[in-house]
Amino acid sequence: MTEIIFKEYSKEYKDAIINLILDIQQNEFSIPITKEDQPDLSDIPNFYQSGKGNFWVALCNNQVVGTISLIDIGNNQGALRKMFVKDAYRGSKYNISKLLLQKLMGWAKECSIHEIYLGTTEKFLAAHRFYEKNEFIQIAKEDLPNGFPIMKVDTRFYKIKLK
Repeated sequence: MTEIIFKEYSKEYKDAIINLILDIQQNEFSIPITKEDQPDLSDIPNFYQSGKGNFWVALCNNQVVGTISLIDIGNNQGALRKMFVKDAYRGSKYNISKLLLQKLMGWAKECSIHEIYLGTTEKFLAAHRFYEKNEFIQIAKEDLPNGFPIMKVDTRFYKIKLK
């Protein structure tokens, strides 16, 4: 039985996280984005693990197979970022996406975050279905809160209100 465990970010996973994310962005989806375009990846503790934010990894045999993060954008709101799952670990066999999202949502509720926003690219069709299935609603870019950090590749936006 393959065991998947979830941990908060620590620096031992930094290179593996960067490699996973860049591989999915560049090779799987042909998005012209580099490590330099994402300075947050080089400073995860300060960028994500401050205020009510955090960053998690999914591990299989101590290998990073998934990531998710929450940025505290103030006003009891958060931004979901860096949700990536290695191709071989997607779907219902491992349920990593759902478990990562549950980890983030549980954290957000504990931290009194009432709304979570996210931006994604039009190319991530499976991600659109996943977010919509998990009660996120699509919103217009102009409906994002002022503190939301828009990435240059973001063209589609979602929001969920936590109960």
